[in-house]
Amino acid sequence: MDVYLPIANLSVNGLYIVLLGGLTGILSGLFGVGGGFLTTPLLIFYGIPPTVAAASAATQVTGASVSGVFAHSKRGGVDYRMGLVMVGGGIIGALFGAALFRLLQALGQIDVVINILYVLLLGGIGSLMMREAIDALRPGKSGAATKPRKRRHHPLVAGLPFRWRFYRSGLYISPLAPLILGTLVGVLTMLMGVGGGFLLVPAMLYLLGMSGNVVVGTSLFQILFVTMVTTMTHALTTKAVDIVLAGLLLLGSVMGAQFGTQIAMKARPEILRLVLAAIVIAVAIRMLWGLGVQPDEIYTVSPL
Repeated sequence: MDVYLPIANLSVNGLYIVLLGGLTGILSGLFGVGGGFLTTPLLIFYGIPPTVAAASAATQVTGASVSGVFAHSKRGGVDYRMGLVMVGGGIIGALFGAALFRLLQALGQIDVVINILYVLLLGGIGSLMMREAIDALRPGKSGAATKPRKRRHHPLVAGLPFRWRFYRSGLYISPLAPLILGTLVGVLTMLMGVGGGFLLVPAMLYLLGMSGNVVVGTSLFQILFVTMVTTMTHALTTKAVDIVLAGLLLLGSVMGAQFGTQIAMKARPEILRLVLAAIVIAVAIRMLWGLGVQPDEIYTVSPL
């Protein structure tokens, strides 16, 4: 089933794109991440231009996050005060990222920068996730009990001024910490088409010291609004959003999110993290290999 993508200016197999969106939805339901950190590289592997892949993946991540936010909100799993602070930072980061995106696009280096960022971030995050998953599985094999990790925020966070109480997260910290974190995620969302959950969730746990029962819901809340702003910014500035591509991805992600939620209720979290880490590392290696291989077309011409 071939479908023409007007912005990407090529035909694709529509079923493949829907299945790719389904994978993103499953990841969203399982881990509370938007899934764009895998969607964008896989679209690039398929032949979609990196700029179009990043902009369209951000659009799709918005839809994939909606159902997750509603589900976590019903059980009280969203810290709205913390989420709004991070959304504010995300909007600032998205606007800054838009200016950086246009600059790199004008210099003709945006595709290379997107690929390098993915190699660095996916390689680093995947390695940390792999090590944590393996450490979590070892006590189960030896029969030893795992000591619970004491939840506390990072010393750098503790030293920031203007403290607020975030009751749902059980924290008394400066709002500057989540604001800065949200800004960083906003820049990455604009440049890479990611929701940022693969960075946001670990940072909320280990830097901010948030309670685990609100981390996933609050992450999805921030992702939802920041990707909305990113999509509108891309549509108005870079003109790289392919609505047909985003629609196919969204169709798959809505179905996949429900399936991922069901899996998450039955599978061991350690096994799930191990599988996700293996996928992330494999994608990073594939992108690194692509950076070092001579392309089929050394020179390309694109309209201004």
